[in-house]
Amino acid sequence: MNALSRLIESRNLVPGDRLPPEREITEALGVGRSTVREAIRQLQALGAVETRQGSGSRLVRPVSPATVHMPLSFAPASLREGLLQTLDVRRGLEVEASALAAMRAMPVDLERMEAKLVEMERVHMEKGTAGREDLAFHLSIYDATGNPLFHQLLEQMREAFEGFFAEPFDRPDFARRSFPFHRKLFEAIAAGDAVLAKANTVAILDIVAEDIVTMAR
Repeated sequence: MNALSRLIESRNLVPGDRLPPEREITEALGVGRSTVREAIRQLQALGAVETRQGSGSRLVRPVSPATVHMPLSFAPASLREGLLQTLDVRRGLEVEASALAAMRAMPVDLERMEAKLVEMERVHMEKGTAGREDLAFHLSIYDATGNPLFHQLLEQMREAFEGFFAEPFDRPDFARRSFPFHRKLFEAIAAGDAVLAKANTVAILDIVAEDIVTMAR
């Protein structure tokens, strides 16, 4: 992302300007397309770039290496401590996000959210775990709030958040008991029931907290 920010700055791009084509960026930076796409996605999450299908990406606010926010980081004494500290933040974000999603989600948001949920359920049934798909489902809830700050905050803490979805403690059954509540959470959001959406989010996070404590022993 820093390299792309430097490229944007070197070309004197200002809000409203289109980013160079993906192929041109890969050649200029000497990296693969997947790396470029990830950098653009991160700038999107930070609200600096807007991408529309068929029209490419354009800058919506000034970007430079000095202005792009770097990910937050911390050095907990143990995996248990790090997950519990991050869980405190997840509670603050996800409980409120689920309520806002219930109040604001548009049909297209619900369609996208359900698609993520169905994929999560499919992978979970096949493998007994679905960390990456679980994260994608939660991200779709953030997006459904209509507030880009939720996604921006997550980008700042992505590394810490991803620890929950990567079989911590080498336990593929981590938080498995929370699986049924994800469908209930979606149904509450789809029904516009903010109170029930909050309750199901709390239920999921309570199970996560219990598993952190018991599996870390």
